[in-house]
Amino acid sequence: MAGEHYGIDAPTVVRNLALGGTALVVIGMVLPYWPATAAASPNLIAFGIPMLVAAAWMLASSLWLKKLVMRRLLDERAWSGGETVLDVGAGRGLVAIAAARRVPRGRIHAVDLWQGVDLSGNNPEGLHRNAVAAGVDARLQVDTGDARSLPYPDNMFDVVTSMTVIHNIPDPAGRQKAIAEIWRVTKPGGQILIFDIRHARSYLKQLRALGVQGVKLTGPILLWGPVGWRFSVIKATRQ
Repeated sequence: MAGEHYGIDAPTVVRNLALGGTALVVIGMVLPYWPATAAASPNLIAFGIPMLVAAAWMLASSLWLKKLVMRRLLDERAWSGGETVLDVGAGRGLVAIAAARRVPRGRIHAVDLWQGVDLSGNNPEGLHRNAVAAGVDARLQVDTGDARSLPYPDNMFDVVTSMTVIHNIPDPAGRQKAIAEIWRVTKPGGQILIFDIRHARSYLKQLRALGVQGVKLTGPILLWGPVGWRFSVIKATRQ
């Protein structure tokens, strides 16, 4: 992945944890110099250190561990090399570009709302630069759209992927719409590959009710902070 940069997830949270933890530890180390405040020192340090550890874990998750989770997500499919693929919430292209490498005769659509609060440098230009660096830009199309109303016709894609995206939709009804949209644009016999934190098993429950086969659920997986789950399903050819 030389030349490709996939950003920091939840950058504001990482920054606040790092700054807050550092401030608490530093203040806690200084307080013993004043007898009147020395008693508060251990408590401040005890709060600050876990904040620093959480910031470091989130940073490691963004820079290294999410790439491992992504590869295992895509490994759930036996790729033929000619699939048409949609990555929902593509960000800077981590999943979309890795999928493009696996489909030299295929086509990738990467769709997102491009919200910087979810990922640093989250914009179409960043994804395009990564695609060029990876040498897959000729078969990757960058689109703007909402997961709750995908701008594609029914039954268009052989594979639909999404990684740590749908949980950012704040309400259950919105997340259900996103899953219904993923289902709608997947071809009968097509595959859905999702990794998410907090709500992944509820997505799988919804897809089971719609009619899937070949279900594979893997987890728990600890990435960033909340426990995540990975699953793969096949959209049944008969509805």
